[in-house]
Amino acid sequence: MADPLDPLFKALESINEELSGLHIRLARVEDQQSISGAGGPGGAEGEGRPPGTPIVWRKLEDPERSDLWVEFTGWVFDIADQFELTVDQLPRDCWWLHGGVVEELTALWTSHRSAFEIKDDSGASVYLWHDAFARALDRISRSWLGECTNGYHQPRSRERWGTDAKLRATIIGAGPPPGRRGPGPENPDLLAS
Repeated sequence: MADPLDPLFKALESINEELSGLHIRLARVEDQQSISGAGGPGGAEGEGRPPGTPIVWRKLEDPERSDLWVEFTGWVFDIADQFELTVDQLPRDCWWLHGGVVEELTALWTSHRSAFEIKDDSGASVYLWHDAFARALDRISRSWLGECTNGYHQPRSRERWGTDAKLRATIIGAGPPPGRRGPGPENPDLLAS
């Protein structure tokens, strides 16, 4: 016998889903307004930045960096929820503290905008984005050492490269690697073979 309350529970579940979606959209609007001031959204999306334009966070000037960060953060939350990412795939409470993770996610976001927002595409870019997303998740899960779980951030556990001035001077002093290795004017002995 069917439970007479099933239709009520289904209706409540539907309302809850709708409210959750509205809550997410409202949070984005509030985030955007807090960054751009009372005048409304800063318009990071579309103002002089076509979909697919590479983003290098350290080279952006404020307010563009702040506006894009709000948009990017919303996208990360949406993707994490849509694809049900686990804390083993993405450190939920500290992903933004891991430079490699931010770079991977930024590249995914840029390519996602390009794949889904450019109208003159054959459709292959959407498939390719999903393929790149799967591969990026594997790289992301390896790039943060898997120690950040359950809201606990594990700071960098290795020494930074490039801090040893003597080693840096030795490498720079050694010069770049040799040029071409194939047959050509630099390697005339390879032309004779």
